[in-house]
Amino acid sequence: PAVAAVMRLGTVLGALRPALPLLLGLSLGCSLSLLRASWSHGAAEERCLAPGRPARPAPGALPEEAEGGLGPGHEDFKPRIVPYYRDPNKPYKKVLRTRYIQTELGFHERLFVAVLTSKATLNTLAVAVNKTVAHHFPRLLYFTGLRSTKVPHGMALVVHGDERPIWLMYETMNYIHQHFGSDYDWFYIMQDDTYAQAEQVKALVTHLSINQDVYLGRAEEFIGGDEQARYCHGGFGYLLSRSLLLKLHPHLDSCRNEILSVRPDEWLGRCIIDFLGITCVSQLQGQHYHTYELAKNTEPEKEEEEEFHAALAVHPVSDMTLMYRLHKQYSRIQLDRAYQEIQDLQMQIRNLTALTPAGEAGVTWPVGINAPFLPKSRFEVISWDYFTEQHLFSCPDGSPKCELSGASKADVSEIIVSALEQLNRRYQPLLRFSKRQLLNGYRRFDPTRGMEYTLDLLLEAVTQKGHSHVLAKRVSLVRPLSKVEIIPMPYVTEATRVQLVLPLTVQDLDYVANFLDMFAMNTLDTHDNALLTLLFVYHPYDAQRVGQVDVFAGVKAMVGELEKRYAEVKIPWISVKTEVPSQVKLMDIVSKKHPVDTLFFLASVWTEINMEFLNRCRMNTINNWQVFFPVHFQEFNPALVYRGEQTASSSTDFLRDGHFDRHSFAEACFYNSDYMTARTKLAADILDRDEVLESMEVFDVFLHYSGLHLFRAVEPGLVQKYALRSCNPRLSEELYHRCVLSNLEGLASRSHLAMALFEQEQANST
Repeated sequence: PAVAAVMRLGTVLGALRPALPLLLGLSLGCSLSLLRASWSHGAAEERCLAPGRPARPAPGALPEEAEGGLGPGHEDFKPRIVPYYRDPNKPYKKVLRTRYIQTELGFHERLFVAVLTSKATLNTLAVAVNKTVAHHFPRLLYFTGLRSTKVPHGMALVVHGDERPIWLMYETMNYIHQHFGSDYDWFYIMQDDTYAQAEQVKALVTHLSINQDVYLGRAEEFIGGDEQARYCHGGFGYLLSRSLLLKLHPHLDSCRNEILSVRPDEWLGRCIIDFLGITCVSQLQGQHYHTYELAKNTEPEKEEEEEFHAALAVHPVSDMTLMYRLHKQYSRIQLDRAYQEIQDLQMQIRNLTALTPAGEAGVTWPVGINAPFLPKSRFEVISWDYFTEQHLFSCPDGSPKCELSGASKADVSEIIVSALEQLNRRYQPLLRFSKRQLLNGYRRFDPTRGMEYTLDLLLEAVTQKGHSHVLAKRVSLVRPLSKVEIIPMPYVTEATRVQLVLPLTVQDLDYVANFLDMFAMNTLDTHDNALLTLLFVYHPYDAQRVGQVDVFAGVKAMVGELEKRYAEVKIPWISVKTEVPSQVKLMDIVSKKHPVDTLFFLASVWTEINMEFLNRCRMNTINNWQVFFPVHFQEFNPALVYRGEQTASSSTDFLRDGHFDRHSFAEACFYNSDYMTARTKLAADILDRDEVLESMEVFDVFLHYSGLHLFRAVEPGLVQKYALRSCNPRLSEELYHRCVLSNLEGLASRSHLAMALFEQEQANST
């Protein structure tokens, strides 16, 4: 029996062995929980109270029952949901939102700059200020009492009508408060004989708090006044905060009547001190306002003092040449600092990379620039473009060889010069290199890092003793992507009415029904703000027989049915007789029949209109700023792609069996006013040679005769079914060639074409 009991116990333990860790874990967890509960209970009973402090209320008592309460700093805040309630007796008012979110949140622009000038220096020193630092400041205005007959171009000027210095300062402060007091946080006031380091001034205001009344500049003592009071010297510029300007404005009239002074900066400083009790300071919140006073006959290139290098403002600047020399010197100083900072960062990157698992092998070249893009398949490989000093072997028009000119030639010349400078900097004084010839050149654009170059140079190397030797050397260079900037764009909305223009020829009749059905379903049924105008292009032979047989009679009947179905909709049409349906000539006719503020969408009969694209047409087209030429998605020929199989229709196959047709410029979004402006310039250029219009499209008109941005981008909302386009041989050779290429590339992909040829060969062999 004992042996049997032992065997049964072993069997039970064997069955429980897999669950043994779980049982031990549960037991240990329960034991620790009991111990923790006992410790917490014991700690709760031991109360350590400060003398005179009331005891804590008993458990379960309400806060109001506690003697003395918890105090104002220990309230137990709980979220409370306030239900929305609108009085039905009061009329409903629509909430008007601001155009920009920063307006609704009360954000202000950072810095406004005012330059005090005069009639005598407006065309000299003020112009020098405008050319050196004006483009660095977000907003800059020039203030003067009187102006000369000729105002410099590109300068925003405010004329007060009086040259008296105190009056000029008084009117300037009033003007700034009235027009910009609620828009900016900081106001920097300087004279036209002051050189200010714009980037340093902008960096200064980013480190100052806007919650204080700030009067910052070069502090100077009043003549015969209080030793504690200081005013900011106007020659070196000074900074005012928005809060100080708002407090000062009510007292400006009193200051003008009560304070007598010859200098405008002393007058302003006395006004701020007397009515606000704020004196000028040269240091605030850990930031220093460094200045430098120029002596006569100073040579900026020879100034090596630390005070000169750290200065935010330099005064006095006597002439334009000195202003430009100062700007050149300070630009060189800033550039040297930037290069030194880059070298320090590169050294830190090398030191830190050595501690990583990859070690020194993880350091990319150049140090601090992103590593080259690594393709995951052969379709992602970025190709190199081959070039020499005279020719480029990857041309925009697809030709195998073209002359190197324009920006490409300047780019190649600059990169060769840079390569020689780097080689000489590295090997001098032992060797000095000069270029004999560029043997081979390669470049490619890597979107992760910038433009990459590989140059095979034939060089002549000269030693210190004068011995020369010709050698070939390969160098690699990178032009990295610089700081990305957001381009400010004018405000547009999606409420603009879109006027669709559809030119139709006899060859398009088979596709009109589908276009009208999609237009009715996606715009008329959804009440989208879009209208349609049809343009019937008659051949001269068809135009003569229109009384007997109208080739567009079926289309007009379909339009009549739509107008009956939608009583509020009218679809006008325009009839045109021509042998060569030039896009520009047709657009000229339509443009004259619509207002100048009309937003046109020039469509093709294969276009399937939808609300998504119409909204993008509205947002991407900006009056007097930008036109939009979408690249539609062209589906392949289903007979070649599917070869009798069922067409894929699932959402995962969207935009799969087709390509974006970059050869087509048939679709375009633009404003009528922009087209009329560009068309006027074109008419003045070609005079009466109307045959030139047959070789142009609307895209060419905007490209060559307007200063607008041309936005050309792929548009997934424009999907066109496969159709063999008819290419008119009467058009120009370029337009006809593009049409043929569009048809050929729209047949199928290379793999589909190869499979079709393979099946055809198999069928022929059997």
